[in-house]
Amino acid sequence: MTSIRASARAYENWMRTQLGEDLVEADLEEKHRKMRKGAFPFLRATYWRWAETILEIRPEIAEAPRVLSIGDTHLENFGTWRDIEGRLIWGANDFDDAAIMPWPLDILRLAVSALLARGDGAPTADAICAALRDGYAEGLAHPAPVVLERDHAWLREAVVLPEAKRAKFWSDLEALEPQRARRRYRNALRAAMPDPDMVLTIAPRQAGTGSLGRPRFVAHGTWLGGPAVREAKALLLSAWSRCHARRGTAIRTGEIAAGRHRATDPQYRVLDDILVRRLSPNSRKIEVKDEVDLKLLLSREMLALMGREIAACHADDRRRLPGLEEDLRNRDAAWLREAAEAVAEQVAGEHKEFARHGR
Repeated sequence: MTSIRASARAYENWMRTQLGEDLVEADLEEKHRKMRKGAFPFLRATYWRWAETILEIRPEIAEAPRVLSIGDTHLENFGTWRDIEGRLIWGANDFDDAAIMPWPLDILRLAVSALLARGDGAPTADAICAALRDGYAEGLAHPAPVVLERDHAWLREAVVLPEAKRAKFWSDLEALEPQRARRRYRNALRAAMPDPDMVLTIAPRQAGTGSLGRPRFVAHGTWLGGPAVREAKALLLSAWSRCHARRGTAIRTGEIAAGRHRATDPQYRVLDDILVRRLSPNSRKIEVKDEVDLKLLLSREMLALMGREIAACHADDRRRLPGLEEDLRNRDAAWLREAAEAVAEQVAGEHKEFARHGR
């Protein structure tokens, strides 16, 4: 296994060959800063490393049935949007690294992220993994989106922004410094607007962790008396496919996002290697940033919903569903906890090495 520092250099050099002059070097410095902050942000920022090493750490997972999967799954990879009916939906909302892989990897990576993020007094590893496993089993049996209009009032209350935070969303947007984007990003943003001829302000936006280094632009303007906002960011081949695919190296982001058990945002679209989506105060993630939010993310109810949402994504292929259900039944109750604890220890060790020596 190569060192984390050598791995980081190799991946960033690969990004440079893929993106050329589009690579945002300043964002890579921000990514390195976040990687040094803690084991959880380190995990978020290094999906390429996960793809390289996970089957060396847990080689038995390679034998599990394969399915189109999310890939870069973690506690902060879930949020809200409005579907075509205008309903508030919650679910997985980042599919940049979607690829065909053994099904346990999505739920294992989510469990590892929970173990790395939890603090004192948090749920035990057994409790976290049991909630994820139970939710996943329920999601395979009854795959469906999580619609917040009538059900899950506790979650709806948590994700709907209060007025002060809505105001901050708009003020932060207005504070972005306009910058001319390359034609293909401008065209993608304009095509996604309700009126392609409206006057737009386009600015670069720094967001996320794992995607730092890729160009990301936000466009906003006024349409029929109110604001309209779209974001465009560059997509790359999934880090999983980069390491493991022998053929079929297409970007699978749009395919998994539009699965038959998902109530998608009609403004979410993939145009070649650019992802365009709507931004609004209704598009919100719960992040690991304070004790209140972390307690919610690690609650049994939330973890079970995360497991259920992963299963709804996996259940898109009817032919593979029986194999997933059988493989899950054949795994004893301790398998997820044992794997998650072993991988979390490995990730924590690599974080310490990176933080100690830097890039």
